Amino acid sequence: MKNFRKARTGFTLVELLVVIAIIGVLVGLLLPAVQAAREAARRMSCSNNFKQLGLGLHNYHSAFKKLPKQSGGTYENPGNRNLQSFLIGLTPFIEQQAIWEMIANPRAVNHNGSAKSPVFPAMGPVPWDRNYTPWVTQIGTYRCPSDPNQPPANFEGFTNYAACIGDGIASNNHSCIDQNGLELGWCTPRRGSYNRGFFQTRYQTSFRDILDGLSNTIACGEILTDNGTLEVNSTVVNRGNDASFFITPSNCESTIDPLRPSFHVQGTNTNNWGSSQNKGMRWTDGRPVMTSVTTIMAPNKVSCAYSGDGSDGMFTVGSRHQGGAHVLMGDGAVKFITDSIEAGDKNANSPAWPVNTSTTPPGGQSPYGLWGALGTRDTRENVAVPD
Repeated sequence: MKNFRKARTGFTLVELLVVIAIIGVLVGLLLPAVQAAREAARRMSCSNNFKQLGLGLHNYHSAFKKLPKQSGGTYENPGNRNLQSFLIGLTPFIEQQAIWEMIANPRAVNHNGSAKSPVFPAMGPVPWDRNYTPWVTQIGTYRCPSDPNQPPANFEGFTNYAACIGDGIASNNHSCIDQNGLELGWCTPRRGSYNRGFFQTRYQTSFRDILDGLSNTIACGEILTDNGTLEVNSTVVNRGNDASFFITPSNCESTIDPLRPSFHVQGTNTNNWGSSQNKGMRWTDGRPVMTSVTTIMAPNKVSCAYSGDGSDGMFTVGSRHQGGAHVLMGDGAVKFITDSIEAGDKNANSPAWPVNTSTTPPGGQSPYGLWGALGTRDTRENVAVPD
């Protein structure tokens, strides 16, 4: 009689555990690659948004022979106090015509649908008015997908792209021009030292002002919105009435936690006069703390303001991308700048300070190395973005 053995139809427990272990190892090996691929896609999308902004800037300049003003608008009551960012003027040039039509015309409806009397004026109210629908509208082109921070409901729209205002600290919130468009006499002698960047706060520049060449001058820089965690690369420290960092920018580093150098120490003052008044937290607001960058500290380093939301200060480029951040050059090219770019002497005096005794002439070379030179428009420095 033959002895037939029954064929085995499944895995043994040991074999099953081995298979599970192999699958776990493969997932562990593949997960970082998947995450890296996702970040690469987000970084590409971020770069494409910047390219669209660059195209919008060039189309705007073709139409008006000027660049959109950073901190412009209307001053008349109930106007917007000349506080509007350059991003507002770009809306019809980045396929946001519907938003522009709402802004450019009087509006008789609040964001909640109720009637508004008196009506919102053409060009809108102050940037913090949350009853005005355009100001609480989030424009996708102005956001980098690598920044997960999102505004709460009925909150001002965020942005991750900001105007480059150069390598100066003192008076970069007004460029020696008051809200009525008149020059401030006390700072006129050194007016050429203020806002030496592609954009000048409260002053309209054009391509002909970029004497260093469009391809050698940063037009805009990437920024991170403040998420409330005291991260160095997303937070603007309120220095109160301490102007020592005007002379020595590295003084802003005094609040960095030595045990966690990517964060400020607990208790650091980051209250710039309101919950929405920090980096990137109003795409409509042209004050430097919200929508401007300086080229003093290298990307993802510290930022600080003199006393609050409308003040001058040092506002650094930053991102969630590994090792650096994007900048938009004047010719429309998008470049990735590493955190290790040569940035000169962080203890060097700001070009516009002290007002009447600064040793840096208005057209003098930037004390902040290659990074500072790329952020200035007319210092005649022969520089190029590193590959």
